Amino acid sequence: MKRSGILNGRLNEAVSRLGHGDVVVVADCGLPVPDGVPFVDLAVVHGVPRFTQVLDALLADAVFEGCVAAEEARSGPAAGWVTERFAEVGYVPHADLKALTASARLFLRTGEATAYANVVLRCGVPF
Repeated sequence: MKRSGILNGRLNEAVSRLGHGDVVVVADCGLPVPDGVPFVDLAVVHGVPRFTQVLDALLADAVFEGCVAAEEARSGPAAGWVTERFAEVGYVPHADLKALTASARLFLRTGEATAYANVVLRCGVPF
């Protein structure tokens, strides 16, 4: 049994397979999953698990060198959640963010029901 870190077997396996430059999406429960993109659906009910809970677990387990959020998120709480965790955040229109998700190596659906609580992450390396 693992001592710490991500316990969900499917998520743990997917994170372990990521490499430098791979794209990972952490999404609210409303963002559509593009056809053909591997996804792990963590949503139980609205609000469970929270976007921030999943993002924090992911950040504790993997290295990310960049992130992109929707321009529309800037006017809501989701922008703060992202800027608290990343020094630099790129912003694009929500329609463009949805298009970026098609290149994801992993898509994580949370139970978050806050508008625009979505982020596209680019994997880095720990060295």
